[in-house]
Amino acid sequence: MKTEAALITKWQMLIVLASLIAIALHFILKGTTPIYGVAPADIPLLVLIIVGGIPLVIQVANKLIRGSVGADFLGGIELMAAAALEQYLASALIVLMLAGGQALEVYAMRKASAVLRALSERMPAIAHRKKGSNIEEIALSEIAIGDEIVVHPHETAPVDGVVTEGHGSMDESYLTGEPYQVSKAPGVAVLSGAINGESVLTIRAEKLAHDSRYAQIMEVMQEAEQKRPTMRRLGDQIGGWFAALALVATGVVWFATGDALRALAVLVIATPCPLIIAIPITIIGAISMAARRGIIIKDPTVLERLPTCRTAIFDKTGTLTYGKPELTEIVPAVGVTQNDILQRAASLERYSKHPLASAIMQAATKAKLSLIDAESVSEKSGQGLTGMVAGHEIAVTSRKKILHLLPTIGATLPPTAAGLESIIMMDGNYAATLRFRDAPRADGKSFIGHLAPAHQFNKIMLVSGDRESEVTYLAQLLGITETLASQSPEQKVAIVRAETAKAPTLFMGDGINDAPALASATVGIAFGQHSSVTAEAAGAVIMENSLVKVDELIHISARLRVIALQSAIGGMAFSILGMGFAAAGYISPVQAALLQEFIDVLAIANALRLTLGRRIEVDLNDEALPKA
Repeated sequence: MKTEAALITKWQMLIVLASLIAIALHFILKGTTPIYGVAPADIPLLVLIIVGGIPLVIQVANKLIRGSVGADFLGGIELMAAAALEQYLASALIVLMLAGGQALEVYAMRKASAVLRALSERMPAIAHRKKGSNIEEIALSEIAIGDEIVVHPHETAPVDGVVTEGHGSMDESYLTGEPYQVSKAPGVAVLSGAINGESVLTIRAEKLAHDSRYAQIMEVMQEAEQKRPTMRRLGDQIGGWFAALALVATGVVWFATGDALRALAVLVIATPCPLIIAIPITIIGAISMAARRGIIIKDPTVLERLPTCRTAIFDKTGTLTYGKPELTEIVPAVGVTQNDILQRAASLERYSKHPLASAIMQAATKAKLSLIDAESVSEKSGQGLTGMVAGHEIAVTSRKKILHLLPTIGATLPPTAAGLESIIMMDGNYAATLRFRDAPRADGKSFIGHLAPAHQFNKIMLVSGDRESEVTYLAQLLGITETLASQSPEQKVAIVRAETAKAPTLFMGDGINDAPALASATVGIAFGQHSSVTAEAAGAVIMENSLVKVDELIHISARLRVIALQSAIGGMAFSILGMGFAAAGYISPVQAALLQEFIDVLAIANALRLTLGRRIEVDLNDEALPKA
């Protein structure tokens, strides 16, 4: 496919060059004596029409057979009409316009796709696998999970893995959007696509090459480029209608004036190239700009729909909080010491993958408590964590579960408080309550507060599976008035669907258990730092957990909409204005072709503004936010 595209591009450039040479020879030979009734000045133009024009007409005919009617179709009619009316210079300019427009589109698309191209070019073709004391070069497809891969200085990590040898740093800016070096040491994770610094690192492959983060990003971006958003389809449809309008206008002018040349001028200047070319260029430019900032656009329709959203629904954990709870308080029963119960709970929790387990472990480490071996550890779904620690049966459970099993224990438990909690039982008796707090994001309050005045959101909701006290506490901190707590994934979907039926809705979650809700919203945005990119149901994935990045995405989508409309509507307006002057007889077919080419260049240049822009002005700023 790439070879075919390259050949087409070369052919387009050859036709452009041939057109310029033919036009130049036409003016050089103008005024010379005719040969057998043919003006020498017309010969280069006739050759161009045969060599370049006929293939273009065939190309248009093939598109017409496939049911595609647009700017090329109108251009083919213009070319044949101009040649039939012996307007050879106009025909040559139309050939130049069609081939030049295609070449400009290819160039602009390449420019807009610069980030994707840079991503593909920087991935290594081979990897260095360590086997004992030897190092062998292998293809990326041969890497197996568990292989030891050596990454030399300034090389790109070929797969996701964990450092096993060496100390250094890596540039992960293409993956996270942050332009700084990330320190690497044994045990630290490495993302494929990260560029190694000055030191040799050995990593253990944790994923196959085609499953690694870098490959997933490439796959997602390629899919995004191939999709045809509503705005682009609308441009094609309007282009088809405009072509029909141009043909009707041409017929009316010809019928009213009887002047075929005047009608031809109307037809030539009516080509809707700005509408059909500018919109896809702007969309690809926005996808590339977002990628440079660590935002992966999986579905380009997100860029069109986001500025229209008027309701924002947020999940809590991992979205408006950091998703890293900390143990803030231990309320022991009479006769139980805090350190003793923390030591026993941590000794058991090290065998658990529950989100609160790491918080308990960190608290024990901070208190410098040594862990005790646990036996008969069990963690059945819905029953909590149990095990024997130093001869005592320890159970870590919730208030709801323990009250269901032992209703009479309610009087023994301390009152509920804001935040998360775990109940610790020892030998069947209440031992302690552990209280946790998941810190809200530093950028949360400012982000929530600016959505209504800056982006016209009329309704902001916090919908979470956590208990009501914790959800209410966070909502008060962030200034959210509408909350729904203890919601299951199925209930979240129902809420999102109900709100989407009223107004376009943005749903934002961590992408782990919110996939159905993300897919049900008008726009779904997920934080994807700790989950597979391709597994997300979201239309966009924020690779770095920052609400500032969401603000950047909103601004990119708004800028896309403005620039696309400017290019499309502006180009169409110029064409319609030109049609009026041509109908009045003030513009010749040759002048019409030149003006249309100028309009095309103007529309494409405006569409490229998004790609060429280095900065996106946002309302929030990482540096201005308090640090968590």
